[in-house]
Amino acid sequence: MTARVHLTRLKLEQFRNYARLALTSDERHVVLTGENGAGKTNLLEAVSYLSPGRGLRRAPYDTIARKGSDGAWSVFAEMESSAGPVSIGTGLQMTALGLESQRRVRINGAQVKSADALLEHARVVWLTPAMDGLFIGPASDRRKFLDRLVLAVNPGHGRHVADFEKAMRSRNRLLGEDMPDATWLDAIETQMAETGIAIVIARMELASLLSGLIVRESDPASPFPDAVLALDGTLDALARDMTEGAMAASELEELYQEKLKSGRRLDAAAGRTLEGPHRTDLKVTHRPKAMAAELCSTGEQKALLVGILLAHARLVRELAGAAPILLLDEIAAHLDSGRRAALFDRIEALDCQAWMTGTDRSLFEAMGERAQHFTVAGGTIAPAS
Repeated sequence: MTARVHLTRLKLEQFRNYARLALTSDERHVVLTGENGAGKTNLLEAVSYLSPGRGLRRAPYDTIARKGSDGAWSVFAEMESSAGPVSIGTGLQMTALGLESQRRVRINGAQVKSADALLEHARVVWLTPAMDGLFIGPASDRRKFLDRLVLAVNPGHGRHVADFEKAMRSRNRLLGEDMPDATWLDAIETQMAETGIAIVIARMELASLLSGLIVRESDPASPFPDAVLALDGTLDALARDMTEGAMAASELEELYQEKLKSGRRLDAAAGRTLEGPHRTDLKVTHRPKAMAAELCSTGEQKALLVGILLAHARLVRELAGAAPILLLDEIAAHLDSGRRAALFDRIEALDCQAWMTGTDRSLFEAMGERAQHFTVAGGTIAPAS
C-alpha cells in the first residue's frame, strides 16, 4: 500500500498578493476557484516551493514578496509525507546585512543544506496554461519540463544540471579571454563531461521508463492519447549506443570531453558552448496517429500533455512509493465534460493529492466530495459555499 502524500496546513506571509494566509486541508484534492487575478495560481506557486528549484513560475526570489513589503516572504506547510508527518518552511529572510538572495529551507525546524532534501518527503509536478504551447515552443521549455519529470524520480538530477550549467558558464567566460588557461579549461571540461553525461543518461532512462509504462498500460478508449518520448541530440544518440553495449559511460564521458576540447575555437567564436545536454530536445509522438506532437491539433496537444503527466505520476508512485502532489492550473478550462470527468477519475486512481484552479466551480462538479472547494478573492480564501 503506497502512502498518500498530502498537505494538511499551508501558511503564507508576504507571498505575492497574500499578506498572511492560513489554509487547512485534509487528504482530499483541493479546488480553488475565483476570478482572474484573485491569487489562485499564487497558491499553487507557494506549494511548488515544497520541492527543489525555482518554483512553478521560475521567478527570481526577490520578486515574490508582496508589493510594498521589505522583500522577505515565507511558505510554511505541514504534510503527511512519504516519510511520515513533516513540517517544511522556506522563503527569503531579511538579515542585518539586507535581504538574502537564496531561499532557505527548514524541515521540522532544522535548516537543511540543500533544497534537494525536500524530495525525501514529497515530489511536486505541475501543468500551467503557459505550457500549452510546449510542443511548438522553444526546445529550452521542453528541456525544463523534462528535467522536472526526471527530478521527481532522480533526486540528484537537479544538482547535476546546476553544476553543469555553472561549469559551462565558467568555460564560456574563459574562452572569451585572449589567452585562456588550457589547464583550467581541461579541469572545467572534465567536470562538464561527468555531469553532462549523468544528465543525458538520467533523461534517457526517464524517457524509456515513461514510454514503456505508457505502452504497457495503453488504453485505446482513453481520452488522453499515448505518447512516445524520445531525446534528440548528439550526446543522446551516443548514449543510446551505450545502452546497446557499444561503449561504457566512462568512454562516453571521455568522448564528450574530447569534443569540448576540439571545439574550443568554434565555441569561442560563437560565444557559447555548442555541444552538450543543454542542446537536447524532447520529441513527443502521438502514438495512435504516429504523428509528431507539434503537428497535432491544439486539443490533441493538451490531451497528450495531460496524458504524459498522469503517466509520470504513476511512474513516480511505482518507483518512489508515493505519487507526487499535482498542481493543475486552469486544467479544466479547455477540456470537454467527458475529458474532465476522465481526468478527475484518473487523478483519484493515483491516490495522490491534486491542487486545481479555475474561474468556474461548475467545471469541477464531477469531483463531488472527492475534493475540498475553496473560493479565492483579493488575497483571501474561504471554504466555498
